[in-house]
Amino acid sequence: MAEGGAAAAAASENKEERRIVVAVDESEESMYALTWCLKNLVSSNFNDTLFLVYANNPPPVYTAVDGSGYLFSSDIIATMERYGGEVAESVMEKAKKICRDLGGGDDDQIKVETRVERGDARDVICKMVERLNADILVMGSHGYGLIKRAFLGSVSNHCAQNVKSPVMIVKKPK
Repeated sequence: MAEGGAAAAAASENKEERRIVVAVDESEESMYALTWCLKNLVSSNFNDTLFLVYANNPPPVYTAVDGSGYLFSSDIIATMERYGGEVAESVMEKAKKICRDLGGGDDDQIKVETRVERGDARDVICKMVERLNADILVMGSHGYGLIKRAFLGSVSNHCAQNVKSPVMIVKKPK
């Protein structure tokens, strides 16, 4: 039995390491992209590490009409920040559960790390891919039409244009 464990450890050391970043948020599309990644990209032939990245947008700061100060009190801002943290924690728990369920429940089979960063999703994702030296970025597409995309922008399009690593944009079937 000890020889089998040593052989498995040696085989694991000889596997090519891959660093896969998956951008997650509250949407079904991002969880679908994570599921797709686990089913189609993560492989026992590689020593994969999955980095789940969540961008926690900073609460908006509004100034009073006369420019004299903030419209919201510090209590309200603290509540908004606490809520943002709770949402991030909830998203990460859901994503880790998907990883456990589709990874066979074996912690050694797939390494999962989480990163929650404050900032605009476009900037956070691009910076994390670079900082982690990722081999690939996987992200969902919200499937906005031309008008919505013009007003809201497309995080996936921004990342595809600015990330140096390959980008896999996964579209959820309708």
